Amino acid sequence: METLIIAGGNINFEMLLKYRKIGKKQNIIAVDKGLEALFQLDILPDHVVGDFDSIDKEILKKYQKNSQIIFHEYRPEKDNTDTDMALKLAIELKSSHITVIGALGKRMDHAISNIHILKDALKAKIPCQIVDEYNKIYLIKDNILLNKKETYGKYISLIPLTTTVEGVTLKGFKYLLQNATFVIGESLGVSNELIEEIGYIEIKKGIFIVIESKD
Repeated sequence: METLIIAGGNINFEMLLKYRKIGKKQNIIAVDKGLEALFQLDILPDHVVGDFDSIDKEILKKYQKNSQIIFHEYRPEKDNTDTDMALKLAIELKSSHITVIGALGKRMDHAISNIHILKDALKAKIPCQIVDEYNKIYLIKDNILLNKKETYGKYISLIPLTTTVEGVTLKGFKYLLQNATFVIGESLGVSNELIEEIGYIEIKKGIFIVIESKD
């Protein structure tokens, strides 16, 4: 079953409704303040995760009265962020696919951390993406095929998550590469574009952050 995680960052309601699959089985996990967005759209989550230090307390109380919702409350003094705990829950639920909305916003520390924790889903072999109005972000460690008609935006950036990403070959892109090595801290893979209908990214070793972006 697919899982939709609603975190407490910037949330576009129209986009949230797009990923809310009405009539289909889908786990919905609200992360602390993300519950407020669901409240405004009258959406009932299956799980609520967090230390509840930022959510409107009246909204929280209304949802706590519903016995159908499972609450996972943690102390503020913990090692993992609320979104991290929600992602771990989604993995425990054996999700077939995970989409995270509200993972990006004003707090860059949270945004960067939320990208890094996608590694847990990658390790579990569960497709997982962070989306907002302009970006779709996910991790890859194996060869993938991209269909130009299905990409999120014009630009595709490849940023090393590991110290190096080795044996990188790009086909169907504006800027081609053959058996190249990417090094963390360099900008080699930023703002590439597909010029063919199908693009290929081949990797021999390492992990990429892939960002499909709209201008």
